Amino acid sequence: MRILLTNDDGIHAEGLAALERIARTLSDDVWIVAPETDQSGLAHSLSLSEPLRLRKISDKHFALRGTPTDCVIMGIRQVMDIKPDLVLSGVNSGSNVADDVTYSGTIAGAIEGTMQGVRSFALSQAYLYEDGARIVPWEVCETHAPALLEKLMDLDLPEGTFLNLNFPNCRPGEVDGAEVTMQGKLAFNLQVDARSDGRGFPYYWLKFGERAGAFIEGTDIHALKHNKISVTPLKLDLTDYSVTDRVARALGYGAQV
Repeated sequence: MRILLTNDDGIHAEGLAALERIARTLSDDVWIVAPETDQSGLAHSLSLSEPLRLRKISDKHFALRGTPTDCVIMGIRQVMDIKPDLVLSGVNSGSNVADDVTYSGTIAGAIEGTMQGVRSFALSQAYLYEDGARIVPWEVCETHAPALLEKLMDLDLPEGTFLNLNFPNCRPGEVDGAEVTMQGKLAFNLQVDARSDGRGFPYYWLKFGERAGAFIEGTDIHALKHNKISVTPLKLDLTDYSVTDRVARALGYGAQV
């Protein structure tokens, strides 16, 4: 089996090293095309106005000056001579659950792999802050991901569907199994931090404040809160079929699909 890895935290990220170790429990044919620098929060963006510069680091390891989406496209269309059997994106430093899946470059890597016709999974690891430092228990995903992926690799998934895997912030032995979940809901709470540079010109940082969640049973955020691995099937089709008839009637048409 041939596996392509990418991420949004960059080529030197600890999570990517963890993902490579996970992938090598499944196959010896592992390729990496990852962003040269941190691309968190860029979602499914393409670099259309700038050239993509590819740097070979070692055998089957490449850094790209581009987004996670660019990396998957380049990996499949340029770097690899044969299309991979599996795309793994991550392991992200921090969970990608609820509304955050729309911002995530990690999710975007799996989206692009799916669009390219390759089975794709996104992997993320929850963490905590301690004394102002980010403490990420990478051993949780490294311990549990290989067996989980073994079970999911040959799953019959509909076209356009991929899986979003999130690992809880706890010790490996405290993980209470895996749960199939749906997207939860987090309070938006995105803030604008206005500042001034040395010449008095304004500039701004976007930042998240404390984010309350509706910890409803069956959601991804509920599963993580209860030390469970969240496995959420996501799909590329964003059509809201529940309101198509209402929209059609508002426009004076008959019922729609």
